[in-house]
Amino acid sequence: MTTVLITGANRGIGLELVRQYTAEGAQVIACCRDPAKADALKELVASSDGRVRILQLDVADETSIASLKDVLGDEPIDILINNAGIGSGGLAASSIEPNNWMTATRVNALAPMLIAQTLRDNLKRSTEKKLVAISSATGSIANNRGGGYAYRASKAALNSGMRGLSRDWYDDGVIVGMFDPGWVATDMTAGQPAYISVEESAHGLICQIAELTPATSGIFQDYRGVRIRW
Repeated sequence: MTTVLITGANRGIGLELVRQYTAEGAQVIACCRDPAKADALKELVASSDGRVRILQLDVADETSIASLKDVLGDEPIDILINNAGIGSGGLAASSIEPNNWMTATRVNALAPMLIAQTLRDNLKRSTEKKLVAISSATGSIANNRGGGYAYRASKAALNSGMRGLSRDWYDDGVIVGMFDPGWVATDMTAGQPAYISVEESAHGLICQIAELTPATSGIFQDYRGVRIRW
């Protein structure tokens, strides 16, 4: 049975990934900051025949990441999906704010690297060995049109880090994928026009993750499999 660990699993794309992977028969480890308030996740646990577990994880807290490893021990993880992330508002070049920038970078770029590093052996012990980061097309330097500077920079940093791991961990058999989920209707995009549903995005992501191979490790693409310029 495939084991999938998903961060930021209490809402939006993360929650839908839990729902769809569970429907496919996977064993899902759903991580979020406050399990006590994750009512939708609890409903999935109740209907999953024991295939969904909720574990506490604050991705911005190194102690929390270490505690997650303590709970998991040497359990193999086939697919590790770094989904947790935050927006930073529509910051313009005239309103760069240091704390905002550093928080976005810590959560969106550094946390996935620390989680990958901490759970590397769990990935290596598995059959699929897939490390996935939910990125954003706005992290493409080639397509950068300005605005949202902190968010764009954090996603570009995420892509750079994951691209590096795809090379450094190649001999371990770890396959790395970076995906733009599309402009999805979630809490993060509330009040803005969104083009696709969370169900469509999650389905596309799962299909593309299934198609990842050593030959495509380190590729930046969207939920449809369309490659994105760096």
